[in-house]
Amino acid sequence: MAPPTSVLLPTVEWTPACDEVAAQLGPDDELLVVCDTEADPVADRAGDLPEQTDLVFAGEPEGCSGKANAIAAGMEAAAHDRIVWTDDDFHHPPDWLATLHADYERYGPVSELPFFVGRDPLSTLLEPVYALGGTLGVYVGGQAWAGAVAFERDDLDVDAFLAALRRTVSDDGLLAERLDVTPLRRTRRVEIGGTLRQTLERHVRFTQIVATHDPNGHVVVALVTLALFLACLLVPLYAAAGLTTLVAGVYVAFGTRRWTAILAYPAVLAAIPLGIYAHARRTFVWGGRRYRWRGKFDVEVVERVDE
Repeated sequence: MAPPTSVLLPTVEWTPACDEVAAQLGPDDELLVVCDTEADPVADRAGDLPEQTDLVFAGEPEGCSGKANAIAAGMEAAAHDRIVWTDDDFHHPPDWLATLHADYERYGPVSELPFFVGRDPLSTLLEPVYALGGTLGVYVGGQAWAGAVAFERDDLDVDAFLAALRRTVSDDGLLAERLDVTPLRRTRRVEIGGTLRQTLERHVRFTQIVATHDPNGHVVVALVTLALFLACLLVPLYAAAGLTTLVAGVYVAFGTRRWTAILAYPAVLAAIPLGIYAHARRTFVWGGRRYRWRGKFDVEVVERVDE
């Protein structure tokens, strides 16, 4: 039987994921829905929450991202030693929490994987790139994904982690550095984008997270991507066939069937100019705020913006 568990779900709006997770709680579990302030729409649910569910108000972030600030506040409010992080933007099947518990008992700290599905032309084009980096890369690299990760307080130095979390941008980037986690070959479909601007901002953030938390790996990936880019220009037929086969194999390996595997060739062609753009940007927008990220622990919240 799983021990009492605190599930942290940062969100500013009540989404179906909140109901899905609340329905899976054990008798001693708690779901902490973490938002910024009482001005967030989710605060309207304060008087109508499912059993064992509470709202946590993290406050405005200072020197960190809103997501990092929310996770830190949730960790401080959590009552139990077993912690599960999750997100509000994917479907949680009825056995989601129980399966994570079973996986923890077998492997220790565990994480599921995202499979990003585009909602606009650019994010759809980039699905093969995200499958290679955001799914396969996370799995091979033994990294954590904040959308579905389970661990216990004794698995990391919580006080040091929370202090660092309040000074950075990426919650799962930092967790991956400080927690020895086993990624599971089980994906959750996460829809991203919606507009060109949203996709560009996300791409900048993804690129800067990898460059900040895994600079050596980022250099290797950049060199490999450049080599593939040149192959696409010099031997396009062979490159197209090879890349499409590779990406289709990754899709199959992680249980996903998507026609976007055939976009592998143009996606690699787009990766280099988009990578240059991401490195040239000095700020990016995430969750209604613009950030300037000068170093891992040097974050400025520039302004509130409309996305």
